[in-house]
Parts: sequence; C-alpha cells; structure tokens
Amino acid sequence: MDTTSEASFAEFVRSQWRDLVRAAIFLGAGPDEAEDIAQQTLVRCYASWQRVTDATNRDAYVYRMLLNQLRDVRRTRWWRSRVDVEPDGRIDDQSAQVVLADAVHQALDGLTKEQRDVVVLRYFVQLTEAQTATALDIPAGTVKSRLSRALAALAGSHHLSELSEEHR
Repeated sequence: MDTTSEASFAEFVRSQWRDLVRAAIFLGAGPDEAEDIAQQTLVRCYASWQRVTDATNRDAYVYRMLLNQLRDVRRTRWWRSRVDVEPDGRIDDQSAQVVLADAVHQALDGLTKEQRDVVVLRYFVQLTEAQTATALDIPAGTVKSRLSRALAALAGSHHLSELSEEHR
C-alpha cells in the first residue's frame, strides 16, 4: 500500500471506527466483542483496501464486511455471557441512559435477525435504502418490506411503550 492509500485508510478508520462499533453493538455484540469485530473488519478492509475504494458504494461494502465478520465470529464461538466492566472510580448517574439503551436492545431482540439487520443499517448506521440493500445483498423492495414490518413490531413493543409512558 502506498503512502496516499495508507493516509486514506487512516482517515477512513478515524471517521468510521465509532460507527462500526455502534453498529456491531446494535447487531447484538457486547461492547468488547463489538470493538473486536470492528477491528477485524478494518483489518479486512486494509487487506483489500483497493477493492474497498473501488466499490461503487463504499459504506455498503464495508458494512457488508462487518456483517460477515459478525457472522464468522458467531459461527466459530459460542455466545459468551456479557461481563460488566467495573467503573474506573468515577460514578455518574446514567440510569436514564441505561434504561433507554436496555429498552432499545430488548425491543430489537424482539425482531427477526433480518429485520434487525435492516433497522440497524438503515437507522443506526444511516445507510440509504440502496446501500442497505447492497450491504445485505437483497433487493431494495425487500429492505422496504422488512423495514415496514420491523417498524410495526417496534411500534407495538411493550419495552418501548413502557418507556414512553414513563416519560409522559
């Protein structure tokens, strides 16, 4: 890889790291596992950087790599229980954020894997419908129908309705 490509890759990592980790978390990985998956995805990106930069839709290509990495990890390793990290001495009250995150995760757990993939890529990662279709290797119409069913399921989720009732 030449110097220009390395600089381009380094900028890509700086701009995408947080979003890749967040997407992995919303796709069901624990925080540490999400960082590992994002890092492994970026290693794959580095190894095939020319293909990534040549892709018609780079974001969709990279998130497809992230999904594949997550699937690879799940195929080779059993689910591990999530371990909470000890605070570093400083404790802030983030209970409202924890309740919100828990409600969102529980609501997402109520979706099928296909629906969850579409919701995460479309709304949390903010890919377009076309990018989401490319990342998942499905037609754009399938993205729309899965998204419609997923949003209906989320609208009826008691986890989210309980949360909205608490904030009235």
